[in-house]
Amino acid sequence: MTEYTEEERRILEYLHESVEAGERYFRAKSIAGQLGLTAKQVGSRLPRLAEKTEDVDIEKWGRSKSTTWRVEPA
Repeated sequence: MTEYTEEERRILEYLHESVEAGERYFRAKSIAGQLGLTAKQVGSRLPRLAEKTEDVDIEKWGRSKSTTWRVEPA
């Protein structure tokens, strides 16, 4: 069983709920704003969560001013 930190659990929970609601593309800044974290806190955890979690597929999608993450149900 994979162990997650409290922040990782909060991020995953947010992503699960958002994906179920139909959202697919995210920026760390928008996730952070919803969870009371900083964009840096979220942005540093998303690549690790992409490797650790089997619940959703997290993929680095694009980069303009900030990285966009594509999240799909697993």
